[in-house]
Amino acid sequence: MRIAILTNEYPPHIYGGAGVHVEYLTRELARVDDGRNAIEVVCFGQQDIRDGNVTVRGVDPQLPMPAGDPRHGKFLNTMLRDLVMAGMLADVDIVHCHTWYSHLAGCLVKQLTGARLVLTTHSLEPHRPWKVEQLGTAYRASSWVERTAYENADGVVAVSEAMREDVHSLYGVPYKNIRVIHNGIDLDQYRPTHDPAVLARHGIDPDHPFILFVGRITRQKGIIHLVNAIKHIRPGVQVVLCAGAPDTEEIGREMAECVEGARLETANPIIWIAKILSKEEIIVLNTHATLFVCPSVYEPFGIINLEAMACGTPVVASAVGGIKEVVIPGETGLLVPFVPRGPNDQEPSDPEQFSRDLAAGINELLDDPETLRRMGIRSRQRVEQFFSWTSIARWTIDFYRDLIGG
Repeated sequence: MRIAILTNEYPPHIYGGAGVHVEYLTRELARVDDGRNAIEVVCFGQQDIRDGNVTVRGVDPQLPMPAGDPRHGKFLNTMLRDLVMAGMLADVDIVHCHTWYSHLAGCLVKQLTGARLVLTTHSLEPHRPWKVEQLGTAYRASSWVERTAYENADGVVAVSEAMREDVHSLYGVPYKNIRVIHNGIDLDQYRPTHDPAVLARHGIDPDHPFILFVGRITRQKGIIHLVNAIKHIRPGVQVVLCAGAPDTEEIGREMAECVEGARLETANPIIWIAKILSKEEIIVLNTHATLFVCPSVYEPFGIINLEAMACGTPVVASAVGGIKEVVIPGETGLLVPFVPRGPNDQEPSDPEQFSRDLAAGINELLDDPETLRRMGIRSRQRVEQFFSWTSIARWTIDFYRDLIGG
């Protein structure tokens, strides 16, 4: 088959779970069928890579885009890149798009080449209303692009059962056109890896337990709710926040103010690493952490939890979306109840109670070292059993074949 992968993120430009997914899926797709399938990746950037049966081409047109509202600039630039991407492809059997950033290009490639259009549901715009802060009224335009793509898709990969239901209920995609294929993890790369030098470099005391958060500063990841929970966490625990790349200046300021306030209300050290760390450092931090915390208010899947579990670390996470298919309560961690304010408003109905519940879950496990130890072992076992990228690539190729009829 001739397979085109369209994506915003691709190495070296990775900032979220969708980018991680595309990186590893592409690598494994190239190995299926002994490398007989041709894989062409077209992404945002300046990449130019030829590696066996994989070609990677970046798109970075240098054309100033006028915008009446400065927040519209990113959307308009995305549309420009999509037009260029659509013109770069011919003679493909499958065009597989990741996130709305590449959806317009995918729709055009389908019409221009006759390729089957496949979308992977990393997230859905109706469940991310906070993006108005970033895009202004261009959020309506990104939502329209997304809806149009789902209405034209030949097949949809849902990364969780929860996303399968969302795609069907929001966009009317027939269940028969949706295949649930979970995200995965590189089990050789993400494994327990000890390196005290990494802890020392970031000022983490190896002789005291620490809980860990890793993620962007965005409403979706619920980082503010975790910071507000710190005052309720029992004494003697370090809180390590690997949180950078704020979505907007406003949420960046809010994060700084909340951290400063939390420091006044607790004796527990708060170590805020305000940048995106390398995979190697994240793996070490996951390994040494006593507990990983994922307070997301919206999470189609949550690769970040798999990364912690693969390193043998239990997870306390909010009971939303695909997280409920990854973290098994009482086995690999705990799930914290989450009640949203409304069907299209993913903020908690009672933010203070949600923060208290997060702290209660954290404290419950911190107070039971034997359970923590057992959960760490089972976390690694679960990831090994169910979330291999090799299997995921095979299932994806099978879906492609079903769509093209052989």
